[in-house]
Amino acid sequence: MNLKITCIPGDGIGPEIVAEAKKVLDAVAEKYGHDMQYTDILMGGASIDVHGVPLTEEAVETAKSADAVLMGSIGGDTTTSLWYKLPPNLRPEAGLLGIRKALNLFANLRPAVLYEELAGACPLKEEISVAGFDMMIMRELTGGLYFGERKTVEENGVRKAIDTLTYDENEIRRIAIKGFDIARKRRKKVTSVDKANVLDSSRLWRSVVEEVAMDYPDVTLEHMLVDNCAMQLVKDPAQFDVILTENMFGDILSDEASMVTGSIGMLASASLNDTKFGLYEPSHGSAPDIAGKDIANPIATILSASMMLRYSFDLDREADAIDAAVKQVLQDGFRTGDIMSEGCKQVGCKRMGDLIVERIK
Repeated sequence: MNLKITCIPGDGIGPEIVAEAKKVLDAVAEKYGHDMQYTDILMGGASIDVHGVPLTEEAVETAKSADAVLMGSIGGDTTTSLWYKLPPNLRPEAGLLGIRKALNLFANLRPAVLYEELAGACPLKEEISVAGFDMMIMRELTGGLYFGERKTVEENGVRKAIDTLTYDENEIRRIAIKGFDIARKRRKKVTSVDKANVLDSSRLWRSVVEEVAMDYPDVTLEHMLVDNCAMQLVKDPAQFDVILTENMFGDILSDEASMVTGSIGMLASASLNDTKFGLYEPSHGSAPDIAGKDIANPIATILSASMMLRYSFDLDREADAIDAAVKQVLQDGFRTGDIMSEGCKQVGCKRMGDLIVERIK
């Protein structure tokens, strides 16, 4: 299979971790008979330094011509970098917002996995962490409160702010379809999270999700109110498979889920459009303080590459090989500094990539 991938190394540790993900993808390609074609583009601070803007039209067109995009990290030190003395629309993160819009990426996937080998980093009680968990949070990315009409007015001498939460059934249906499709690749359970006891938007959300569920008789659907979901994530996270929810709820719940894993350096993410196309990136930032020191953890980016194979190319066997290699490396006691624990062997960014490659081959 010929896979055309646009790579965005980005800023900070981005180039280092993307290089390791490419190394792993090349090992998969060699083992399973695929051809990886990479094209690098600049975005974020790296693009500002060369082009004066965080994202060029040429970069967008290159991304659109690919089958998927693999990204490192965007941004720098907000207190010292000259990038953050620019207007907001010219800062590094504006490039990320711009490419998400240009590529119509409406479905955000945030897996939260607690590996048995890293259970000690989980902040939850041992009787909870010992069970482990593996969930996928599906967040609608382009609608809801963040994109509704907003204004601040003064009435009778009192300032009043108004934010509007709107969803139409088509926006809900397309994210629900993605959620059920992904559940079919996992443990076939969807937990749809809303606030249907209060909000009209949530009542519509629930209704449309139930309609979509009728086309997936093999997938179990349950509904859960968002406040209960927030509690259940710390009480019994193992119960969840796919959590499907709207933009603001997903923003909050995905951050909560990432923290109960205890290690943000292990967390991948993806943003998909209504085709198989997606942008894949780690959940962590650019960590400029450790850039170039060969100490960054590349696993989140490598797992993002695994997600790319699974969801954009339907190469589940190849994705499983990466996931298994990562788990084996952890079982063998290798750790980067951010996940280091007593009795383990600390390695750098490049060595971690090499170890994962060895276990794939």
